[in-house]
Amino acid sequence: MNRAIGFAVVAVGVVLVIIGISAADAPMSDVSRFFTGEPTDRAIWFLVGGVAAIVVGGVMSALGRRSSKA
Repeated sequence: MNRAIGFAVVAVGVVLVIIGISAADAPMSDVSRFFTGEPTDRAIWFLVGGVAAIVVGGVMSALGRRSSKA
């Protein structure tokens, strides 16, 4: 079950990264980049959240469910 949840979290992370890249290319982000040199905070949070979700989901799916045998 943890493996399936891990794959779902990875999928959500990929979607967040795609949204973050799209938000970074948006016109408002271009205006922010002109004045501050960085994209908008919204784009950065989407990218950071997406990468974090991919890492957490990858770890969850890689470890899977560990059976405890005594």
